[in-house]
Amino acid sequence: MKEINLTRVLITSLIGITLWFIPPPQGVTSEAWHLFAIFVCTIIGIILKAAPMGTMCMIAVALTASTQVLAPGDAAKSITLSLRGFGDKVIWLIGISFFIARGFIKTGLGNRIAFLFIRIFGRSSLGLAYGLGLADLCLAPAIPSNTARGGGIIYPIMKSMAMSFGSEPDKPVTHRKLGSFLTLSSYNANLIASSMFLTGTASNPMCQKFAANLGIQITWISWATAAVIPGLAAFFIIPLVLYKIYPPELKKTGDAPKMASEKLKEMGPITRNEWLMLFAFFVLLFLWITGDALSIDATTTAFLGLIILLLTSVLTWEDIKSEKGAWDTIVWFSVLVMMASSLNELGFINWFSNLVKVEIGSLSWQMAFPVIVLVYFFSHYFFASATAHVAAMYSALLAVGISVGIPGLLLAFMLGFIGSLYGTLTHYGHGPAPVFFGSGYVDLKNWWLRGLQTGVILLVIYMVLGGLWMKVIGYY
Repeated sequence: MKEINLTRVLITSLIGITLWFIPPPQGVTSEAWHLFAIFVCTIIGIILKAAPMGTMCMIAVALTASTQVLAPGDAAKSITLSLRGFGDKVIWLIGISFFIARGFIKTGLGNRIAFLFIRIFGRSSLGLAYGLGLADLCLAPAIPSNTARGGGIIYPIMKSMAMSFGSEPDKPVTHRKLGSFLTLSSYNANLIASSMFLTGTASNPMCQKFAANLGIQITWISWATAAVIPGLAAFFIIPLVLYKIYPPELKKTGDAPKMASEKLKEMGPITRNEWLMLFAFFVLLFLWITGDALSIDATTTAFLGLIILLLTSVLTWEDIKSEKGAWDTIVWFSVLVMMASSLNELGFINWFSNLVKVEIGSLSWQMAFPVIVLVYFFSHYFFASATAHVAAMYSALLAVGISVGIPGLLLAFMLGFIGSLYGTLTHYGHGPAPVFFGSGYVDLKNWWLRGLQTGVILLVIYMVLGGLWMKVIGYY
């Protein structure tokens, strides 16, 4: 497949040029409007896959610097401001967490944890689903790439288990035996785990950054505290729902624990590097949880975890250099954060929120809250990238909600959780989706239908139970 699609590049460029030359609306400066044109052009290019995300973001940096929209008449300052996203600590939190995730994969600790849970819970197809989900949940705090977590660790084990019980990807008649159920259950467990931790998926720290721009402070522990009750409820309810609406033909999987035990036996006793990886993991969790009291922020904690792995040779500098996913994320993440933050500083987000406020200003915040959340959730049908969706809409919708009186923390967290959960809707909705869908166990019709069903249930769980929980703990 070609990296550059010239037709889509042309369409994207025409949209950007058209926006650039449209006079800015009243109340919007020309600089803010021109930056908005570059931003929209970048997001559309990502959605259309006109070019890789990193390429689109590098083009955006070049355009932002050369047009001097951030510092008119000052070329040197313009390039400095265009690159400032690379110095943001949130960017490095997510980048370093990718390196730490490499340790789980390299040492085999991630696989060992998964097989341990299968050995304990795997006597039934439902138990097997919970075992795989629990493994994902345990790994989520320290592996921010849910694609690496779901696609690199959980998916191969899930597929192996399904095939062991005669559910073959290339034999459609066997799909419903076990593979179809495990595919949807494992994928949804991945999304739920991603929603529960600030470091659960790459877009969560982006939400944290955008919320901070609007004066709402989110920490690792405050995110986990807000998500724990709705997240655990969803974790236990969704597999049960899928078990009822899309049941596996095979209900008992008594041989799964034995298979897991054999895999663990093949792996042998826990190695030195696995123990060191486990030690680093607990250090990270301890400091992320107690960081506020110790005045150690999440990014500093991530650096300390990485240093432990480097000094003990669990990871080498070659491992760090070869972690392409991390460096790719740092690049596009930095640029999208820079543009979205600059739009806020230039007053564009405030202008947009006031514009929307006129339309929904007559609603009470209790009515406006579900409207905003539902718009954000179901608009994901139009996005092939969770990150692009967050970059395009999170900050604006949060500002709109605050302007009509919705409690800031409630909306900031809810939109943050939705940034993972809306991936259930489509086979392209989140990073791991193409991996799980690509197995062939679930056809397109069933993926979208079951995605809509689970999506509605997730919305109810998070908005009702999650909303009540945040009220109980005093978040609003």
